[in-house]
Amino acid sequence: MRTSIFRRPGGARPGGRRTAGRAALLTCLLLAVFAAGCGKDGSPPVKGPRTEALPVYRVDTGFSLPASSTWTKAKKRGYLVVGAKEDQPYLGEKDPATGVYSGFDIEIARMMAASLGFEPDTIRFRTIASANRETALQNGQIDYYVGTYTINDMRKKLVGFAGPYYLAGQGLLVRTDEHDIHGPQDLAGRTVCSAAGSTPYQRIAADYPKAVLVAYDTYSVCVDNLLTYQVDAVTTDDAILLGFAAKAPDELKVVGKPFSEEPYGIGVPRSDKALRFALDDALEADEKNGNWKKAFEATLGLSGVPAPKPPPIDRYPAT
Repeated sequence: MRTSIFRRPGGARPGGRRTAGRAALLTCLLLAVFAAGCGKDGSPPVKGPRTEALPVYRVDTGFSLPASSTWTKAKKRGYLVVGAKEDQPYLGEKDPATGVYSGFDIEIARMMAASLGFEPDTIRFRTIASANRETALQNGQIDYYVGTYTINDMRKKLVGFAGPYYLAGQGLLVRTDEHDIHGPQDLAGRTVCSAAGSTPYQRIAADYPKAVLVAYDTYSVCVDNLLTYQVDAVTTDDAILLGFAAKAPDELKVVGKPFSEEPYGIGVPRSDKALRFALDDALEADEKNGNWKKAFEATLGLSGVPAPKPPPIDRYPAT
């Protein structure tokens, strides 16, 4: 087996307690991921993934998977097309200035590409909205998808899943100066924000009806309102919340234990079982050789949460 090594290029508080300068600074902190800094002189620099700490992936240049129609087409065209998210800090985020994607999910996608024999300059990321993931895989618009994609039985009827590579769960994000919220049991009378129509929103409404729920189209708006003391907590998958906490670790923290299970998988065309099993093998190898842990520590780990043990891979039968 021939290999080559590559390195990538370089209770809501009264409004009077916050100032316009603080609100502007914190909003800037959330929105500008790779900028050198913003706001007034002396503002803390915006933090990004630790590129220098990311693992180096060995490209298996001798890899071949003729049984996979997806791999064969990608090899003939000369590049992989990988579906991803672009608005989730430290998971899947796209720099609007450079077009570069970064985050833990992006690193998982790059690990997989290297194992499949693709050099880094032959990976093309494409932003795919959650509602369009199955269609994109079924129509061949993307070769595989990595983007907080929860494995469940309903989706298995439409697409295939390698993994899981991470076990997320619904969590709570609060400000670091909040000391009374430790889990969902503490939400009575507190204002909680989530995405409109989302499963996390519905779970809080059903299981913790004494919480005061508010909803917006995006979690970034929820987090902005959290930073400016308009809500007391934000709830969604803890992996997404860890990304926001990593961006502003002095302002935000994830509290308590997850209160649901959301196994994240790599979506592939349902009929391409050869590709699914090859990705399972690649995930297992990268977990054993330390790449998975290094990638987590350089991205989501910046939230202060140590790398968890990866979940067991579910090699469910070919059907």
